[in-house]
Amino acid sequence: MAQNLRVAIVGAGIGGLTAAVALHRHGIDVKVYEQSQHITEIGAGVSLSPNAIKALRALGLSAPIAEIGFESDHQLVRSWNTGDIVSKVFRKGIYEKEFGAPYLSMHRADLVDVLRRQLAEGVFRLGMQCVRAEADDTKGRAYFADGSVEEADILIGADGIRSAVRRSLFGDEKPRFTGSVCWRGLVPLDAFPPGLISTDLTLYMGPRSHVIHFMVRGGRVVNFVAHVETNSWTGESWTQECDRAEVLQTFAGWHPPLLQLLSASERYYKWALYDREPLDRWTKGRVTLLGDSAHAMLPHIGQGACMAIEDGYALAEVVAQLPYNLNEALRQYERLRLPRTRRAVLEARARGKEMHLTSKWAQIRRNIRLAFQHQVAGDKTGLKLAEFYEYDVASASRLSDRVPRV
Repeated sequence: MAQNLRVAIVGAGIGGLTAAVALHRHGIDVKVYEQSQHITEIGAGVSLSPNAIKALRALGLSAPIAEIGFESDHQLVRSWNTGDIVSKVFRKGIYEKEFGAPYLSMHRADLVDVLRRQLAEGVFRLGMQCVRAEADDTKGRAYFADGSVEEADILIGADGIRSAVRRSLFGDEKPRFTGSVCWRGLVPLDAFPPGLISTDLTLYMGPRSHVIHFMVRGGRVVNFVAHVETNSWTGESWTQECDRAEVLQTFAGWHPPLLQLLSASERYYKWALYDREPLDRWTKGRVTLLGDSAHAMLPHIGQGACMAIEDGYALAEVVAQLPYNLNEALRQYERLRLPRTRRAVLEARARGKEMHLTSKWAQIRRNIRLAFQHQVAGDKTGLKLAEFYEYDVASASRLSDRVPRV
């Protein structure tokens, strides 16, 4: 029966592609509809914590993910102006032992390419902009800007924070502007004197702002993302270029080596940060959501792409286990994913506030706690994120025999 199913996915981002690969592994006919003419990603880095790496390994992608990923020796938290190390967490080899997989950083385009290459070209329908979706108890339908309509046994909306599929199911609720703006850039490591820029994943926390940098492209390129609280910009595009001077003016007075990094990118991009209130349900009939379409979140705990990967894997697994009862499969998918992703959305919001403390004494108390929880309390992540990292979606997606199969 699974081989006779037809699943349509709207959106060829990380979550949609993961779902497509996982479904394909089960012999399920899947088509991916992408509005762009090319399957690509923005020129930015992404960090995948052990929970996401475990999902990708379960799909048989251990070798290509290890090839594109970089595992830093440590995770550093530094003072914004002095660069003093607040917390230092040993990672390399430790996370594999503690959580079952490493923490890897990589270029988003490299990750998308790995996923895309697992699928035949005939899986993709490019230049297809979904404008609305319809659901009933037996089919899902996607309507496209060119007037075409595609019908499938299950339709998955993986079309991002302004999802047309979500809007069709649950109305036109606008994303929530969070009052923060980000800048990003990429710089070759050999542009700096040896040792000036650490290859460790490094987080600087300052008043109403923070900067994180980590390595991509096998440790040859530094990716940085700088966050600041401001209402001066609300554009969502990740491809809006800006001036170097804007970044340096915003972070004047920060640690000098960090400023050298921020000043060295050839191009700078900025975007405003949005998230959404968690939904109580993602599914109507045979149409459901995953990734940012379902649970757009802030990047402050590094779980946006990780949750999308988990979603894609979990959805494919429950469908493969319940091919004769797809409505129950979608209920089980929500049961698995809603509580976990809600927790991630809300935790990411809270962490942003903690990173941006303005009171000097509040910063000191936070820094003491960060040092204590790793060195004394034994928190292996240094940031109290073990609940996310230790999760194994492959195990969690194995359904009980009590679940009705027909």
